[in-house]
Amino acid sequence: MKTKKYIFLFGLLTLNSFVFAQDYAFKVLANKGSNEVKSGDTWQPLKTGASLKSGDEVKLTDNSYIGLVHSTGKPMELKQAGSYKVSDLSAKVGSGASVLSKYTDFILSSNSAEAKKNRLSATGAVHRGETYAIQLLLPENQHSGIYNTVAIINWEGTKVPGPYIVTLRNMFDDELAKIETPETSFQVDLTDPKFAKENAVLVEVKSKNDPKQVSKQHLIKKLTPADAEKVKTSLNEIIGEVADQTALNKFILAGFYEENNLFIDAIAAYEDAIKLAPDVPTYKEAYEEFLLRHGMKKS
Repeated sequence: MKTKKYIFLFGLLTLNSFVFAQDYAFKVLANKGSNEVKSGDTWQPLKTGASLKSGDEVKLTDNSYIGLVHSTGKPMELKQAGSYKVSDLSAKVGSGASVLSKYTDFILSSNSAEAKKNRLSATGAVHRGETYAIQLLLPENQHSGIYNTVAIINWEGTKVPGPYIVTLRNMFDDELAKIETPETSFQVDLTDPKFAKENAVLVEVKSKNDPKQVSKQHLIKKLTPADAEKVKTSLNEIIGEVADQTALNKFILAGFYEENNLFIDAIAAYEDAIKLAPDVPTYKEAYEEFLLRHGMKKS
Protein backbone atom coordinates (compact mmCIF):
# COMPACT_ATOMS: atom_id res chain seq x y z
CA MET A 1 0.00 0.00 0.00
CA LYS A 2 2.81 2.42 0.92
CA THR A 3 4.54 1.65 -2.37
CA LYS A 4 1.39 2.59 -4.33
CA LYS A 5 1.11 5.85 -2.38
CA TYR A 6 4.72 6.71 -3.19
CA ILE A 7 4.18 5.95 -6.86
CA PHE A 8 1.05 8.10 -6.88
CA LEU A 9 2.82 11.01 -5.16
CA PHE A 10 5.82 10.73 -7.46
CA GLY A 11 3.55 10.78 -10.50
CA LEU A 12 1.67 13.80 -9.16
CA LEU A 13 4.88 15.71 -8.49
CA THR A 14 6.21 14.86 -11.93
CA LEU A 15 2.97 16.05 -13.55
CA ASN A 16 3.01 19.27 -11.55
CA SER A 17 6.63 19.89 -12.51
CA PHE A 18 5.79 19.36 -16.18
CA VAL A 19 2.81 21.70 -16.02
CA PHE A 20 4.88 24.32 -14.22
CA ALA A 21 7.68 24.04 -16.78
CA GLN A 22 5.15 24.46 -19.61
CA ASP A 23 3.28 27.49 -18.23
CA TYR A 24 4.02 29.46 -21.41
CA ALA A 25 3.62 28.72 -25.11
CA PHE A 26 6.19 31.15 -26.57
CA LYS A 27 8.82 33.60 -25.47
CA VAL A 28 9.56 36.76 -27.42
CA LEU A 29 13.16 36.67 -28.57
CA ALA A 30 13.04 39.69 -30.90
CA ASN A 31 10.58 42.51 -31.46
CA LYS A 32 10.21 45.50 -33.77
CA GLY A 33 7.30 47.94 -33.98
CA SER A 34 4.29 48.85 -31.86
CA ASN A 35 3.17 45.26 -31.45
CA GLU A 36 0.71 44.28 -28.71
CA VAL A 37 -0.33 41.24 -26.71
CA LYS A 38 -3.80 40.56 -25.36
CA SER A 39 -3.98 38.58 -22.15
CA GLY A 40 -7.56 38.35 -20.98
CA ASP A 41 -9.42 41.47 -22.13
CA THR A 42 -6.51 43.91 -22.10
CA TRP A 43 -4.10 44.81 -24.92
CA GLN A 44 -0.60 45.78 -23.78
CA PRO A 45 2.65 46.62 -25.58
CA LEU A 46 4.66 43.52 -26.45
CA LYS A 47 8.18 43.43 -25.01
CA THR A 48 11.23 41.35 -25.83
CA GLY A 49 11.59 38.56 -23.28
CA ALA A 50 7.85 38.37 -22.59
CA SER A 51 6.13 35.00 -22.17
CA LEU A 52 2.99 34.26 -24.18
CA LYS A 53 0.38 31.82 -22.90
CA SER A 54 -1.89 29.67 -25.04
CA GLY A 55 -4.91 31.88 -24.37
CA ASP A 56 -3.13 35.07 -25.43
CA GLU A 57 -3.34 36.90 -28.74
CA VAL A 58 -0.69 39.03 -30.43
CA LYS A 59 -1.23 41.90 -32.84
CA LEU A 60 1.47 42.69 -35.39
CA THR A 61 1.39 46.22 -36.82
CA ASP A 62 2.49 47.25 -40.32
CA ASN A 63 6.22 46.91 -41.10
CA SER A 64 6.79 45.11 -37.81
CA TYR A 65 8.47 41.88 -36.77
CA ILE A 66 8.31 39.35 -33.95
CA GLY A 67 10.79 36.54 -33.34
CA LEU A 68 9.31 33.81 -31.14
CA VAL A 69 10.62 30.61 -29.62
CA HIS A 70 8.16 27.91 -28.62
CA SER A 71 8.30 26.15 -25.25
CA THR A 72 9.69 23.14 -27.12
CA GLY A 73 12.56 25.33 -28.31
CA LYS A 74 11.42 25.74 -31.91
CA PRO A 75 11.70 29.22 -33.50
CA MET A 76 9.08 31.17 -35.46
CA GLU A 77 9.13 34.56 -37.20
CA LEU A 78 6.05 36.75 -37.70
CA LYS A 79 6.29 39.46 -40.38
CA GLN A 80 2.75 39.82 -41.74
CA ALA A 81 0.58 42.46 -40.03
CA GLY A 82 -2.51 41.10 -38.30
CA SER A 83 -3.76 39.35 -35.16
CA TYR A 84 -2.57 35.89 -34.21
CA LYS A 85 -3.97 33.57 -31.57
CA VAL A 86 -1.11 32.00 -29.66
CA SER A 87 -2.91 28.64 -29.65
CA ASP A 88 -2.99 28.69 -33.46
CA LEU A 89 0.71 29.50 -33.62
CA SER A 90 1.46 26.62 -31.26
CA ALA A 91 -0.48 24.25 -33.50
CA LYS A 92 1.77 25.21 -36.42
CA VAL A 93 4.90 24.39 -34.43
CA GLY A 94 3.90 20.79 -33.86
CA SER A 95 5.06 18.46 -31.12
CA GLY A 96 8.44 17.18 -30.04
CA ALA A 97 11.02 18.76 -27.78
CA SER A 98 14.12 20.52 -29.05
CA VAL A 99 17.50 21.20 -27.47
CA LEU A 100 17.26 24.71 -28.93
CA SER A 101 15.61 25.85 -25.70
CA LYS A 102 19.00 25.58 -24.00
CA TYR A 103 20.41 28.26 -26.28
CA THR A 104 17.34 30.49 -26.45
CA ASP A 105 17.22 30.54 -22.64
CA PHE A 106 20.90 31.48 -22.68
CA ILE A 107 20.18 34.35 -25.11
CA LEU A 108 17.32 35.68 -22.99
CA SER A 109 19.28 35.51 -19.76
CA SER A 110 22.38 37.09 -21.34
CA ASN A 111 20.37 40.07 -22.63
CA SER A 112 18.12 40.54 -19.61
CA ALA A 113 18.05 43.80 -17.68
CA GLU A 114 19.63 42.00 -14.71
CA ALA A 115 22.52 40.72 -16.84
CA LYS A 116 23.20 44.22 -18.19
CA LYS A 117 23.04 45.65 -14.67
CA ASN A 118 25.55 43.07 -13.45
CA ARG A 119 27.88 43.83 -16.35
CA LEU A 120 27.78 47.57 -15.69
CA SER A 121 28.40 47.10 -11.98
CA ALA A 122 31.31 44.67 -12.46
CA THR A 123 34.41 46.81 -12.05
CA GLY A 124 37.11 45.93 -14.54
CA ALA A 125 35.27 42.85 -15.77
CA VAL A 126 35.19 43.94 -19.39
CA HIS A 127 37.77 46.71 -19.50
CA ARG A 128 41.00 45.48 -21.03
CA GLY A 129 42.90 48.73 -20.53
CA GLU A 130 44.44 48.68 -24.00
CA THR A 131 46.09 51.77 -25.41
CA TYR A 132 46.11 50.71 -29.04
CA ALA A 133 44.85 53.35 -31.48
CA ILE A 134 42.79 50.83 -33.44
CA GLN A 135 40.67 48.37 -31.49
CA LEU A 136 39.77 45.15 -33.28
CA LEU A 137 36.41 43.71 -32.26
CA LEU A 138 37.89 40.28 -31.65
CA PRO A 139 38.24 38.20 -28.48
CA GLU A 140 41.37 37.68 -26.45
CA ASN A 141 43.61 34.81 -27.53
CA GLN A 142 42.15 32.31 -25.04
CA HIS A 143 38.86 32.56 -26.97
CA SER A 144 40.37 32.74 -30.46
CA GLY A 145 39.14 29.34 -31.64
CA ILE A 146 37.02 29.19 -34.79
CA TYR A 147 34.84 26.32 -36.03
CA ASN A 148 33.73 27.73 -39.38
CA THR A 149 35.98 28.89 -42.20
CA VAL A 150 35.18 32.61 -42.37
CA ALA A 151 36.23 35.15 -39.74
CA ILE A 152 34.82 38.68 -39.79
CA ILE A 153 37.19 41.33 -38.49
CA ASN A 154 35.69 44.70 -37.53
CA TRP A 155 37.28 47.72 -35.96
CA GLU A 156 36.24 51.21 -34.95
CA GLY A 157 37.36 53.96 -37.30
CA THR A 158 36.24 57.05 -35.43
CA LYS A 159 39.65 57.84 -33.95
CA VAL A 160 41.81 56.65 -36.84
CA PRO A 161 40.37 57.29 -40.31
CA GLY A 162 41.14 55.06 -43.28
CA PRO A 163 42.47 53.76 -45.50
CA TYR A 164 43.81 50.81 -43.52
CA ILE A 165 46.36 48.07 -44.05
CA VAL A 166 45.31 44.60 -42.85
CA THR A 167 48.27 42.26 -42.37
CA LEU A 168 47.95 38.53 -41.74
CA ARG A 169 50.88 36.45 -40.54
CA ASN A 170 51.51 32.89 -39.42
CA MET A 171 52.85 31.90 -36.02
CA PHE A 172 56.42 32.29 -37.25
CA ASP A 173 55.63 35.93 -38.11
CA ASP A 174 55.85 35.25 -41.84
CA GLU A 175 53.57 37.55 -43.82
CA LEU A 176 50.75 35.65 -45.51
CA ALA A 177 48.77 38.55 -46.92
CA LYS A 178 48.57 42.34 -46.86
CA ILE A 179 45.38 44.11 -47.95
CA GLU A 180 44.49 47.78 -48.23
CA THR A 181 40.89 48.75 -47.53
CA PRO A 182 38.92 51.96 -46.90
CA GLU A 183 36.38 49.98 -44.88
CA THR A 184 36.40 49.13 -41.17
CA SER A 185 35.62 45.48 -41.80
CA PHE A 186 37.43 42.60 -43.47
CA GLN A 187 36.69 38.91 -43.98
CA VAL A 188 39.30 36.18 -43.74
CA ASP A 189 38.48 33.00 -45.65
CA LEU A 190 40.55 30.30 -44.00
CA THR A 191 40.08 28.01 -47.01
CA ASP A 192 42.07 30.46 -49.13
CA PRO A 193 45.32 28.76 -50.25
CA LYS A 194 47.31 31.45 -48.40
CA PHE A 195 45.81 30.29 -45.08
CA ALA A 196 44.63 26.74 -45.71
CA LYS A 197 47.77 25.07 -44.36
CA GLU A 198 47.98 27.28 -41.28
CA ASN A 199 46.52 26.21 -37.95
CA ALA A 200 46.47 29.82 -36.75
CA VAL A 201 46.64 33.29 -38.25
CA LEU A 202 47.68 36.57 -36.61
CA VAL A 203 45.78 39.71 -37.63
CA GLU A 204 46.90 43.32 -37.35
CA VAL A 205 45.37 46.53 -38.71
CA LYS A 206 47.15 49.86 -39.08
CA SER A 207 46.57 53.23 -40.67
CA LYS A 208 48.05 53.56 -44.14
CA ASN A 209 48.80 57.24 -43.60
CA ASP A 210 50.28 56.77 -40.13
CA PRO A 211 51.67 53.25 -39.52
CA LYS A 212 52.17 54.11 -35.83
CA GLN A 213 48.39 54.04 -35.48
CA VAL A 214 48.05 50.29 -35.11
CA SER A 215 45.92 47.60 -33.50
CA LYS A 216 46.89 44.86 -31.13
CA GLN A 217 47.78 41.62 -32.89
CA HIS A 218 44.92 39.14 -32.55
CA LEU A 219 44.91 35.39 -33.02
CA ILE A 220 42.45 33.37 -35.10
CA LYS A 221 42.98 29.69 -34.39
CA LYS A 222 41.40 26.71 -36.10
CA LEU A 223 39.98 24.10 -33.76
CA THR A 224 41.76 20.78 -33.45
CA PRO A 225 39.99 17.92 -35.28
CA ALA A 226 38.85 16.49 -31.93
CA ASP A 227 37.40 19.80 -30.73
CA ALA A 228 35.80 20.45 -34.11
CA GLU A 229 34.11 17.05 -33.98
CA LYS A 230 32.64 17.84 -30.55
CA VAL A 231 31.20 21.10 -31.85
CA LYS A 232 29.86 19.35 -34.94
CA THR A 233 28.09 16.76 -32.79
CA SER A 234 26.38 19.46 -30.71
CA LEU A 235 25.57 21.54 -33.78
CA ASN A 236 23.99 18.56 -35.53
CA GLU A 237 21.44 18.36 -32.71
CA ILE A 238 19.98 21.74 -33.69
CA ILE A 239 21.07 22.46 -37.26
CA GLY A 240 17.93 20.97 -38.81
CA GLU A 241 15.77 23.47 -36.93
CA VAL A 242 17.87 26.53 -37.75
CA ALA A 243 18.83 25.60 -41.31
CA ASP A 244 16.63 28.24 -42.95
CA GLN A 245 18.39 31.52 -43.63
CA THR A 246 16.42 33.69 -41.21
CA ALA A 247 17.60 36.38 -38.83
CA LEU A 248 16.10 34.55 -35.87
CA ASN A 249 17.94 31.33 -36.73
CA LYS A 250 21.23 33.21 -37.05
CA PHE A 251 20.55 34.84 -33.69
CA ILE A 252 20.04 31.43 -32.09
CA LEU A 253 23.24 30.17 -33.72
CA ALA A 254 25.08 33.16 -32.23
CA GLY A 255 23.88 31.97 -28.82
CA PHE A 256 25.06 28.45 -29.57
CA TYR A 257 28.53 29.63 -30.53
CA GLU A 258 28.82 31.98 -27.57
CA GLU A 259 27.87 29.29 -25.08
CA ASN A 260 30.54 27.08 -26.65
CA ASN A 261 33.11 29.92 -26.32
CA LEU A 262 33.38 30.28 -30.10
CA PHE A 263 33.20 34.05 -30.10
CA ILE A 264 34.54 34.55 -33.63
CA ASP A 265 31.83 32.26 -35.00
CA ALA A 266 29.25 34.13 -32.89
CA ILE A 267 30.36 37.42 -34.47
CA ALA A 268 29.71 36.03 -37.96
CA ALA A 269 26.26 34.75 -36.89
CA TYR A 270 25.33 38.14 -35.41
CA GLU A 271 26.48 39.87 -38.60
CA ASP A 272 24.30 37.51 -40.66
CA ALA A 273 21.27 38.15 -38.43
CA ILE A 274 21.64 41.91 -38.86
CA LYS A 275 22.02 41.61 -42.64
CA LEU A 276 18.86 39.51 -42.85
CA ALA A 277 16.84 41.89 -40.66
CA PRO A 278 18.67 45.26 -40.69
CA ASP A 279 15.66 47.15 -39.34
CA VAL A 280 15.12 44.95 -36.27
CA PRO A 281 16.90 46.67 -33.35
CA THR A 282 16.95 43.55 -31.14
CA TYR A 283 19.73 41.93 -33.14
CA LYS A 284 21.93 45.03 -33.20
CA GLU A 285 21.42 45.61 -29.48
CA ALA A 286 22.19 41.99 -28.64
CA TYR A 287 25.34 42.10 -30.79
CA GLU A 288 26.50 45.25 -29.03
CA GLU A 289 25.82 43.69 -25.63
CA PHE A 290 27.74 40.56 -26.67
CA LEU A 291 30.81 42.64 -27.60
CA LEU A 292 30.64 44.58 -24.33
CA ARG A 293 30.01 41.45 -22.28
CA HIS A 294 33.23 39.84 -23.48
CA GLY A 295 35.40 42.95 -23.48
CA MET A 296 35.74 43.21 -27.25
CA LYS A 297 34.31 46.71 -27.10
CA LYS A 298 34.54 49.39 -24.42
CA SER A 299 31.35 50.94 -23.11
